[in-house]
Amino acid sequence: MKLTTKGRYAVMAMADLARHGAGRPVALADIAQRQEISLSYLEQLFAKLRRGDLVKSVRGPGGGYLLAREADQIRIADVIVAVDEPIKATRCELGSPKGCMGNSSSRCITHDLWEELSHQIHLFLSGVSLGDVVNGRVATTSNHREAEKSLAANAAD
Repeated sequence: MKLTTKGRYAVMAMADLARHGAGRPVALADIAQRQEISLSYLEQLFAKLRRGDLVKSVRGPGGGYLLAREADQIRIADVIVAVDEPIKATRCELGSPKGCMGNSSSRCITHDLWEELSHQIHLFLSGVSLGDVVNGRVATTSNHREAEKSLAANAAD
């Protein structure tokens, strides 16, 4: 999977905002200090998050950023997409006539495998909310899914 610091930092900053916001604006300088992320880098990320309607800015003394929706309504995939971070495991560019194999238009033999992995990652991140992350429900969510699969497999036997 190709997930750079841009996506990871955006999720970290949004989780920090969800945890420390409690309905009042949080200064980016505070997030930068707690998460050890450059303030100028956060400013760039939050401009994209604002354009993606994930955060609202509040100007003036005591200003900062607020979540645009409840943390349980913001999906991790939405955060990553808002900062233009691709969720893909293939070498191909989507929609490009150029394939995986360098200068040819053919796909590599494992293309479908990596494309499906990208799809599964996107599905997983779409199923996890910012609230899940902040409240420590991510491991519980994935464990619950595994338990459901196991029960379904046992029921089929």
